[in-house]
Amino acid sequence: MKSKFRLWLSIVALVTTFASCSKDPLDNLTEEESRIYITNYDSTAGFLNYKTFSISDTVVVDNNGQVSKQSNATDQAFISAVKSEMQARGYTLIGKNSNPDLGINVNRIYNTSTGIIRYNDYYNNYYGSYMDPYYWGYSGYGYYSPYSYATYSIREGALAVDMLDLKNAATTNRIGVIWTGLIRGSGIFDANTASSQVKALFNQSPYLKTQQ
Repeated sequence: MKSKFRLWLSIVALVTTFASCSKDPLDNLTEEESRIYITNYDSTAGFLNYKTFSISDTVVVDNNGQVSKQSNATDQAFISAVKSEMQARGYTLIGKNSNPDLGINVNRIYNTSTGIIRYNDYYNNYYGSYMDPYYWGYSGYGYYSPYSYATYSIREGALAVDMLDLKNAATTNRIGVIWTGLIRGSGIFDANTASSQVKALFNQSPYLKTQQ
């Protein structure tokens, strides 16, 4: 399967070193500005030839490999947003038992990663550039950290929308994923912004439309 990949960043962080005069430049970003929208699609798929779609009424939740199905207000907001975008592009919503051409799943993905960093490797420049020993009346003194290592834990969340080719499943003996949209960043799981987030994915996928 040939695929094409597009990545859109709502904003690019320009500060990349610990020598910056700000401890964390990302603190100034709004939740909207922090989001990354990624789309991936099968370039051999003829999206114009699909007419109907069905979408799952629950969301698949993958929490560090533990998979379940859930349906809260935010989940339903994303499902409704996907329905609206598909219908705006000419696709007709039908039930899953009515042989839809396309099947759509919405997924919430959570991942927690842990690790160890060396303080001396990462913070020597930070102490030297940001902290001013003269302020405390110790001119000529330097900083040091008694800690050699530190552990960290990061929990990330993402929302994914998968479009499945049901029309050709019987012919190919497989269900192909022909389009995926992925959203990462802060404050993703918000019912109030579900519509704008899904719209951002579809706006960078102009090929998602059917023949009128």
